[in-house]
Amino acid sequence: MRRMLTSKWAKVAVFLGCLSPLGYLGWRALHQDLTANPIEFITHLTGDWTLRFLLITLAITPLRSLLRLSDLIRFRRMLGLFAFFYGMLHLITFVVIDHFFDWHEIMKDGVKRPFVTAGFTGLVLLVPLAVTSTRGWIRRLGGKRWQALHRLIYVSSAAGVIHYYWLVKSDISKPLEYGIVLAALLVWRVGVWAKRKRSATQVTSTIAAAEMAD
Repeated sequence: MRRMLTSKWAKVAVFLGCLSPLGYLGWRALHQDLTANPIEFITHLTGDWTLRFLLITLAITPLRSLLRLSDLIRFRRMLGLFAFFYGMLHLITFVVIDHFFDWHEIMKDGVKRPFVTAGFTGLVLLVPLAVTSTRGWIRRLGGKRWQALHRLIYVSSAAGVIHYYWLVKSDISKPLEYGIVLAALLVWRVGVWAKRKRSATQVTSTIAAAEMAD
């Protein structure tokens, strides 16, 4: 498994896999099979994949730990950027195809429909994460500041789940599924943080006791 993950073709395979939803959309468009409401179909497909890629990106860290596959980290940046990519397609569908750059109508929608504001907020929060995803930015910001900034992905994901929940009127099963996965990832993160803090406290107590004994 580790050999597969470190292969030079592994990133190519993941990249092509990440493009498959777009390929699926293109295939259906080519065969005029975008349902009776193509705008709604494109909007939902791009929105779903934005959330999926966000959650997959967040799952990389716990999966590295649970499966003991540290090389999974190689794919996290790519997956995060694809989340941003599909989020931008989602926004373009809304602004260009659905509203034809009618900014007045778009602003009205933002005021009248809170789910629009929630979705836009989630996407805006992804912008600094996409911009600072390079190694150069990691060096400029420093490890701790970069990590603090990139925790915004949790806020963005939560905004995406809320956006979806407010959007649907009856069947809330999908946004609830995404919300449960996000909650599990947050609980895992909090558990790791609490464990590290407890370990640090124990080390500090041990050092203090040793100094008092001296």
